[in-house]
Amino acid sequence: MNEEQLLALLQGVKEGSVSLDHALNELKSLPYEDLGFAKVDHHRTIRNGFPEVVFCQGKTEEQIVQILMHLAKYDNNILATRATPHDFARVKEAIPEADYSELARVITIIKKPIPMRGKVLILSAGTADLPVAEEAAMTADIMGCQVERLYDVGVAGIHRLLDNTDRFKDAQVLIVVAGMEGALASVVGGLTDKPIIAVPTSIGYGASFGGLAALLAMLNSCAAGIGVVNIDNGFGAGVLANSIIKAIHGAKYDE
Repeated sequence: MNEEQLLALLQGVKEGSVSLDHALNELKSLPYEDLGFAKVDHHRTIRNGFPEVVFCQGKTEEQIVQILMHLAKYDNNILATRATPHDFARVKEAIPEADYSELARVITIIKKPIPMRGKVLILSAGTADLPVAEEAAMTADIMGCQVERLYDVGVAGIHRLLDNTDRFKDAQVLIVVAGMEGALASVVGGLTDKPIIAVPTSIGYGASFGGLAALLAMLNSCAAGIGVVNIDNGFGAGVLANSIIKAIHGAKYDE
């Protein structure tokens, strides 16, 4: 339940168009609904501006379906990350309007129009970084950001990046996704005054240590104004970008 739905329910009670029994039934699942194996947080939209996002990894297909069905009954847009094609197939049977990006490993369920505001530019160093970059892109998109993509512009061919620096101007937030040594974030940080969210990926040879080398390089960047999220955490980058955009525009998700 989001703030708009809650206000409408209370207004209905006040005006007499909604019975107390109906209102009580609607509010029974607030602030959360206990499914035994999960407690579905129906207050998340009111507190944070977007419904609870489901992390599918480690959950059974049936658990994923049940959580998504209980979230969907309030007609909010829904996001589920790290989902497999098998997860999606089971969800699609239960919720026909569900959609899936195999590259991003993301399930989306769109129940209402998304109010777009602000612009986020997502850069990836290499093609191998695209699953994380697309997770960030789809997260920012469903939360209401205008998303643009600039992919395969890593420092090994830095002219590919330098040819596109004009695209930095229109963006309000930049998300930079890179594995290997993670140098792209520092280079971009030296070329723009926009806030940068750096995402290290686990892509690389042995001494990259599953993304640790890129993480440490980004944390130690000599370019100022760079924030760093966890390894492969495209979702976290998308959420943070949306928070910055909302702060700039002073808007709520469901406005």
